[in-house]
Amino acid sequence: MKAMTDTDYIYSLIAEGEHQKQDFKFEISDARKIARTLSAFANTDGGRLLIGVKDNGRIAGIRSDEEIYMIEAAAQMYCVPEVKYSMQVYKVEGRSVLLVNVDQTDKKPVYAKDESGKELAYVRVKDENILATTVHLKVWQQSGSPTGVLVEFTQKEQLLLDLLEQNEYISLNQYCKQGGIPRRAAENLMAKFIRFQLIEPVLVNRKFYFKRTNEPK
Repeated sequence: MKAMTDTDYIYSLIAEGEHQKQDFKFEISDARKIARTLSAFANTDGGRLLIGVKDNGRIAGIRSDEEIYMIEAAAQMYCVPEVKYSMQVYKVEGRSVLLVNVDQTDKKPVYAKDESGKELAYVRVKDENILATTVHLKVWQQSGSPTGVLVEFTQKEQLLLDLLEQNEYISLNQYCKQGGIPRRAAENLMAKFIRFQLIEPVLVNRKFYFKRTNEPK
């Protein structure tokens, strides 16, 4: 069997298009923006960046070693904690494509620092990096707790299930308002329900809502 060349390998990745675990970058001009992608990959399912590739899949090539340094800065200076990654340069038709692989982290969340130094966590949804909600943060905070413990089932738990029975999905604010429930208590409850796989977050018009988890067929 003929060995796959660098060109074959990169084109096979490009053929997949951008998706949950793959992103194309024509160039890197801001390490902070790349830190958001690294945060999203690390907080979700991991993924890879193809740098020097346009959104339409055409290969432009990286400009210089400066882009490699920007990846290092994004991972080490602008991600908290530092993101572990690997990278390799592939030669394709006389141009260099930088492939960066990021694994899902065991200890979430990974934050990315914005221009003001504020730390924000991101998640990857399809081909987008989306700001994590406070409920995501609660799920990660609770991840060390056993999922088999009993949860006291009160009126507020029943209300959440009733609202989701009546609506395709609801927002955190809707639950708080209709139930007269303090925001922190609502966040904690929704996080527990996500961990128990009773509900799941769903992205609608770039905003997170929550819906009942589809029962296995």
